[in-house]
Amino acid sequence: MSQVATIEYCRLMANYNAWVNTALYDVCESLTEEERRRPFPVYFESIHGTLNHLLYADRMWLGRFTGEPYTATTMGQEIYGDFAELRRERIKTDEAIVHWVDSLTGQRLAETFSFRSNVDGITRTNPMGVVVLHVFNHQTHHRGQLSTLLALLGKEPMITDILWMPGPSAPES
Repeated sequence: MSQVATIEYCRLMANYNAWVNTALYDVCESLTEEERRRPFPVYFESIHGTLNHLLYADRMWLGRFTGEPYTATTMGQEIYGDFAELRRERIKTDEAIVHWVDSLTGQRLAETFSFRSNVDGITRTNPMGVVVLHVFNHQTHHRGQLSTLLALLGKEPMITDILWMPGPSAPES
């Protein structure tokens, strides 16, 4: 398989991830605790549960990538009950992802990466570039769910399109 991810793509996605998570948490901060924990028929039951899952997953992957395993045990585990603490830890994790991506090389992206799945317990081996694409795709998947849940609560949808991210792709003023 040819290399599917480039360093430039990974940097763009890491920075996009940090930017859009900040926007998402800004909207979620305007919710009451009851709204953030309101049950919905989604994988992780609520906005707060989904935010926790995203943080869990990103830390799990980052731990696999850096060789410093993350110790939370289950995908649905609430790792932070307090929203302010969850937000602080999200920011730290986004910064760590950007830092890790900055250390990547094209050679590393082309190498294989093996991990034991927390979903089915099977050890899988894929090109690192494909695994990194999965991580960014997973984030987008759950942020899409969160956008829908926020709309169901009557919140104005945030702009999540990468073309609206400040930076080189921003429109000229």
